[in-house]
Amino acid sequence: MTRSPSKLSGGLKRTRSGVFDKIRSILARRKLDPDELQELEGLLLQADVGPSATEKLILTIQKSKDTDASPLDILKREITNLLTVPRKPVQADNGDPCIWLFVGVNGTGKTTTIAKLGKRFKDEGKRILLCACDTYRAAGSEQLEIWAERIGVDVVASQMGADAAAVAFDGVDAALSRGSDMLLIDTAGRLHTRKDLMEELLKIGRTIGKKIDKAPHETILVMDATFGQNGLQQAKVFSEELELTGIALCKIDGTAKGGIVIAVSDELKVPVRYLGVGEDMDDLLDFDPEAFATALLSP
Repeated sequence: MTRSPSKLSGGLKRTRSGVFDKIRSILARRKLDPDELQELEGLLLQADVGPSATEKLILTIQKSKDTDASPLDILKREITNLLTVPRKPVQADNGDPCIWLFVGVNGTGKTTTIAKLGKRFKDEGKRILLCACDTYRAAGSEQLEIWAERIGVDVVASQMGADAAAVAFDGVDAALSRGSDMLLIDTAGRLHTRKDLMEELLKIGRTIGKKIDKAPHETILVMDATFGQNGLQQAKVFSEELELTGIALCKIDGTAKGGIVIAVSDELKVPVRYLGVGEDMDDLLDFDPEAFATALLSP
């Protein structure tokens, strides 16, 4: 488990020094009048918190009966509540490898996220196998192979133009024969509007489910925080088509609008599992709702 208050704080520096600095200034008052609430609403929307979550936050502050709590404390508490989405973990049976499927649009950081998690799980003593199901790009498999060599794990490679579901099938076969604890499957980045490519993901899921019961055990949507509300709209389509078990939100250090994390949790009702705060291998943090809310609203 990777949790680092200093890394989280550093990753949110641009967000804190931007819109949320203004939000803190407003919340420093003991009570907010209607004009200040309206200003706060505008700032939350500007921070990519989203209309639905913004409305809930404003209403909570308006209706709070907690006279001992400041507006800042109330907002922090409600943000924590919105970010706390229950997980529904699925475990592999009978010693089978646990299968993780990673999905998302182009350029969100899927391959790098897989490498960071692969290294972490390997350091925990697990036997890790990677599988390259990005068969649309010549460099798709090559990138994962490079990462596999760097972190010291095996990889099932693929050729450009190969059937992605068949490659996933081979990956599961290899994981079973090699006694792997975990199989991490990389998929091609795909536009949410391409129904044929979304169907390919479903086919991959069905294929590996025939080999191992309940697989994939985890389906992780990798998102780029800098995409903002556009990324959220893309994510909604993935959420409608697939049974997502978690979200890895990368590049939070690259945006001044870190409120997108709140919008994602509120609208998708899928737990944010990981937060990318930098390029180093240990810069993928386990997501902690309370720690995030505290870091977001700290000076």
